[in-house]
Parts: sequence; C-alpha cells; structure tokens
Amino acid sequence: MIDQIKRKKKDTLMSIDLETAAKIASLSRIAMEKPELEAMTNDLNKILAWVEQLNEVNTAATEPLANVNDEALRWREQDIIDDGYRAQEILVNAPSQTAGFFTVPKVVE
Repeated sequence: MIDQIKRKKKDTLMSIDLETAAKIASLSRIAMEKPELEAMTNDLNKILAWVEQLNEVNTAATEPLANVNDEALRWREQDIIDDGYRAQEILVNAPSQTAGFFTVPKVVE
C-alpha cells in the first residue's frame, strides 16, 4: 500500500485508489460503506495534491529550523530548596511529635 502511494512519475500527482482507501480504513479499524470510501478517497487525494503543491516550493536556500524564532529563553533565578524554616510553626498543629518530626501510629507490623 505504501509502495503504491510512493510510486509516482515525475509528471503525475500521487493518488489513492478506492482499494487503498479501503485498506487504510481496515487498518484504522473503521467500517466504511462504498459511498463513504469514495468520499474519503476524494479527501485523501485532495490532501495529497496539496502536499504535492507544497513540494513545488523552492526551499534550497532555507536552513532547517528547530524553532520558529531565534530568541533564547531567559534564565530564571535558581530555586533555593530549603525547609522553609517553619518546622516549629507546623509542628504546633501535630497531635504527636518526636524530635521535630510528626509521630504517627504504626501501620505495618
């Protein structure tokens, strides 16, 4: 199927026939009746014609892009990781504490 799509002569556009469209629908697990397949074949051929039109654009002098703009992101300040220096304020609400930590009942023996 892919070979059928890839095979093209220089002067002819790529196209998909009804059989190829049925195969695509089958691989996609989409049940389609003949009128739906004909509509899908027409739509796919329009898409391929549009892609063929894009292939006619001369891009020889255009460098490949990794991003559409050349601006670099500005660096943010590095996050400083600390405990917030609020342990005693937090532990005031603890029902039980030991050595500056929450004490909880044993769950697994």
